[in-house]
Amino acid sequence: MYRENFMNSLREELLSIVKDKLTPLALSYGYSEVPLETNIKWRPQVLVLGNYSSGKSTLINEFLGADIQDTGQAPTDDSFTIITYDESAPANSSIHVTEERDGKFLLNDPEYPFETLKKHGQRFTSHFRLKKVNSPFLKNLSIIDTPGMVDSITERDRGYNYQEVIGDLAQIADLVLVLFDPHKAGTIREAHISLRDTLPSRTFEDRVLFVLNRIDECDSLIDLLRVYGTLCWNLSQITGRKDIPMIHLTYSSNVITNSSNKFDHNRSHLSYLENQRDELKKAVLQAPRYRLDHLATFVETHGERISHLLEALISYRKQLRLFRIKYTLTGIFISLIIGNAVGFGMIITDKLPNIDQYARFGGGGILALVILFLWMTVIKKYSTAIFNRKRLSDLDKLTPLENQTRRDSWQAIRNVAYEYIKKTSGKFSLKKIRREYQVVCSVCERGSKEIREALNELSNIR
Repeated sequence: MYRENFMNSLREELLSIVKDKLTPLALSYGYSEVPLETNIKWRPQVLVLGNYSSGKSTLINEFLGADIQDTGQAPTDDSFTIITYDESAPANSSIHVTEERDGKFLLNDPEYPFETLKKHGQRFTSHFRLKKVNSPFLKNLSIIDTPGMVDSITERDRGYNYQEVIGDLAQIADLVLVLFDPHKAGTIREAHISLRDTLPSRTFEDRVLFVLNRIDECDSLIDLLRVYGTLCWNLSQITGRKDIPMIHLTYSSNVITNSSNKFDHNRSHLSYLENQRDELKKAVLQAPRYRLDHLATFVETHGERISHLLEALISYRKQLRLFRIKYTLTGIFISLIIGNAVGFGMIITDKLPNIDQYARFGGGGILALVILFLWMTVIKKYSTAIFNRKRLSDLDKLTPLENQTRRDSWQAIRNVAYEYIKKTSGKFSLKKIRREYQVVCSVCERGSKEIREALNELSNIR
């Protein structure tokens, strides 16, 4: 109980930091269109991906302890399904779906973190739904089941960008399971794109678990080793990793019990892999712990990016201020030179005998003021526009990019800085942005340190 209370307290503290310190700046400077806490305020989530025949629904049903998702060899469900716990269901009732809601409900209910998915359109909304289930497995997490990946389908056939949806869900998920089956071990086109491009850009490598499912369909241990080796090879080619990624081995005990003897002469090796099934289930149940790491990383990552954005804006504003100072001094100097030259010329000329020398010199002063006025209005506006265009065309010089971390951070916020400078033309308060920069830096430095210390303390609590 103490551990659970500690986790809840730490989670609330992290959400408070995001809501009070980071979200106002993210919305103000166009870093995010919705409050940052929208994506992390809900319960831990496990995203399940895989080929259409990889056994996603069967594995989920085994976790839940009931037939909740439709199963079959061919594609049976092309919807994204959020499966979550129903706390209102009677404690002693059998495990079943207690409530179903459609995509419009999910996307518009502020309780759920899916508001950002509205951008994927009506077709996606019609393939998005919620199931509430009274399974004890879901007490501390939720599961996101996804349409199976295939070779032949295109984004136009689906009616929405499948990879973009997968990326958005992976970004808010605390754990991603990628399932393969023995018959198509990592060769599906959509799986290839997801592993090579989508997941690396939207989540962290340590949040992705590879699972070889349906291993009971391998006729022997030799057959299983061949499939395992093929999958390792395919994953190394897709991900570009030099090491062999950890691959969990599992199968459905319910399916094999209904089909044949669990440990016959061809499948005797399965008895040695029972611990693999248990390890996978334990890893999934660790999603709440991953959520805290996710939240801590979320605070650190977005804090660093927002501080980098403000740093770039401060650099731009300093350059603009220096340009304006030099420009103003140049205008004063030019207007004085011209005014004095004209005034002195009028004094020494004999063509204006009826005007005394003081009036002539005053005329030069008036001319100098007129030139300065034109310089500070018309010419200044034109010159500032040229300055802005030059800075926007060479935006990378606003901030030092001495290492890969800085380059990755800059890549994430470069377009945000570009759009904000272009929209405001540099008309923002340097004093205000410096004050906000100090706030974000305190979150990155002091807050991040305290968060990690709390997580280390949590790991020592049994």
